[in-house]
Amino acid sequence: MKLALITDAWRPQINGVVTTLSTVAERLGAFGHEVETVTPDQFRNWPCPTYPEIRLALGCGDGLRRRLDRLRPDAIHIATEGPLGLAARAYCRRRGLPFTTSFHTLFAEYVNVRTGLPLSWGYRFLAWFHNAGERAMTATPGLVEQLRQRGFARPVLWSRGVDTDRFRPRREDLLPGAGPKLLYVGRVAVEKSIEDFLALEVPGTKFVVGDGPQRPALERKYPAAVFLGYRHGEELARHIASADVFVFPSRTDTFGLVMLEALACGVPVAAYPVQGPRDVILSDRVGCLDEDLGRAVTTALRLDRHDCRQYALGYTWDRCARLFESHLAPIPAGPGKRAGTR
Repeated sequence: MKLALITDAWRPQINGVVTTLSTVAERLGAFGHEVETVTPDQFRNWPCPTYPEIRLALGCGDGLRRRLDRLRPDAIHIATEGPLGLAARAYCRRRGLPFTTSFHTLFAEYVNVRTGLPLSWGYRFLAWFHNAGERAMTATPGLVEQLRQRGFARPVLWSRGVDTDRFRPRREDLLPGAGPKLLYVGRVAVEKSIEDFLALEVPGTKFVVGDGPQRPALERKYPAAVFLGYRHGEELARHIASADVFVFPSRTDTFGLVMLEALACGVPVAAYPVQGPRDVILSDRVGCLDEDLGRAVTTALRLDRHDCRQYALGYTWDRCARLFESHLAPIPAGPGKRAGTR
């Protein structure tokens, strides 16, 4: 099968969406499929305001059309609701081609936090976008049900995986400072609620791995916290494994792949009992979900690291890729039904 995977989220961004899409593309290639990624770096693009690492391929419609006409894919998957996703949706609708989408980000909540625009407006747009496809894949059973309630016609479950070879237990001390070592990994932005973590009055040293628009202000306000910037690959895994607790303060993530990476390293999780953590931390042996984040940290410190590792071993990228493959909507052969026909 020749798959066109169209995404506005791609390298050099570092997040769970990019990790998921790139890893699944790699696994599908190993299964014998041809995966063509269509990403912002292949078009003229501009930095997103306040998020320069996010590139927007504005005005990409003609270039995308030519690209897909040449490719003639057997299936099209639109991963994001940005400029590329919108152009790909329009392309498929004009030609009567089936396609699938995926829902990765609580976009309506992010916009609400940043601008105050009502959630109903955001979800009206999201339902319009995704309901044109055959299926909208999303990460957890809870989110499938939530999207149904928000007007999505065909949401389906597409679970995630974790690289348990890279993310594994090892006792290294890459996090200097008094213990316990409390770690956050991810984008440093207001919607991630990182200040809830940094303001906790708990023993130990707080570490932030990542970067983003809120970092300068938080560094000034919390000088005792250690901001390490981005870490990648093996270095990231070693930093996570050096922590005593992984703190995930976000209330707006759909899944939180980095929680699985922490568990694979044997590090228990402390988080709020909200969408995302509720669908990842299904056992109180591997994490604590509490509206009192400080209490969640204290409880998580008492958990067994071996239990965390064993739990994470149940999530594999091969299973994730096979499930994605099963949800795709093949484009039927015949006049008017293949990309490139008119």
